[in-house]
Amino acid sequence: MGGQKCVVGFYEELAKKTKVLLAVARENNREAAPGLQVQPFLYHHRMGYANILHLFKLKKLIRHEKIDLIIIEHSYLGWLGYLLKLFTGKQFLIRSHNIEAHRFRDSNKMGWQIYEWYEKHIHALADHNFFITEEDFTYAVKQWKINSSKCSVLSCGTDINYPTSIEEKQYCKASIVSEHNLEMNTRLFFFNGSFDFLSNTDALRIILNEIIPILNKSLQNYRIIICGRWLDQSWVDVLNNCKEIIYKGFVEDIAVYYKGSDCFINPVTLGSGIKVKMIDALAYNLTVISTQFAAKGMDPLIAVNKLLVVEDYQWQSFANAMSLPDLPVYANTSEQFYERFHWSSIVQKALLSLQRL
Repeated sequence: MGGQKCVVGFYEELAKKTKVLLAVARENNREAAPGLQVQPFLYHHRMGYANILHLFKLKKLIRHEKIDLIIIEHSYLGWLGYLLKLFTGKQFLIRSHNIEAHRFRDSNKMGWQIYEWYEKHIHALADHNFFITEEDFTYAVKQWKINSSKCSVLSCGTDINYPTSIEEKQYCKASIVSEHNLEMNTRLFFFNGSFDFLSNTDALRIILNEIIPILNKSLQNYRIIICGRWLDQSWVDVLNNCKEIIYKGFVEDIAVYYKGSDCFINPVTLGSGIKVKMIDALAYNLTVISTQFAAKGMDPLIAVNKLLVVEDYQWQSFANAMSLPDLPVYANTSEQFYERFHWSSIVQKALLSLQRL
């Protein structure tokens, strides 16, 4: 999941610069994050309210480990961070991955307005807030009236620091087309995501019902590869019955598909926050076609020649971009992209904000 990658990548890099102690849900495997000091005893966020029972254990950890700053991932447990501040005198910040209330609204969850009231107030109580895109930052300052001095933009990142070579891209593509008995000149598109999120299943609906019917009029020799877990069987049956789609489900090494595809498509129109999958695609030197909505947090000037942005809901234009005869498959992702989105740069920016606290 993109959010999980964003958490682990940030703290792995932060731990190179300073001491980090992670208190996480008990379901987490501490061996999955080598080099990080992990305490897996909290309740999952769906039972987040029960973590009040761990308040004094957390307080003891903070004092025993001489912790200076409390960081809360997402707004869910912001209330716990505030209580820990009251009990320990330590400042706390929230690292927001998106405006959660907007994600709940798009998923038609009851009570999203109540959550937005809570989200607004807990961010206001935090000593500092990291928002993942400029758009989320602006929303918090203008709509929630949070002091801009208590906020900054901190993107998700990548640990890849150079583009995949043409030779490696061709080798990975040859592996994919051989596995599926395709021709080497088959244009391979790629989409992946965690399909317990409405934004990603809605993107599947758009691919099937909007993009493919248009694309079939202009491009014949292509396939759309889809990877991801937690997809309902009804969806799996539909995808497996579509000749234009190769559904892989969960794969052990997704890098092969990032490297071997010709283009990543991102027709997402719901949710908020930056799309981690797009950062991954560009980091692997994969050309991206995206809606304006899904491209939030990505400066086209930094992803020059690799990111084609299409106006939201204009599926004819989206399919036209996919059909371009001169799609920039082998242009390299810019050096500026790696300078901005490598975890080392992001953590260095975070430390400047943390030092002010």
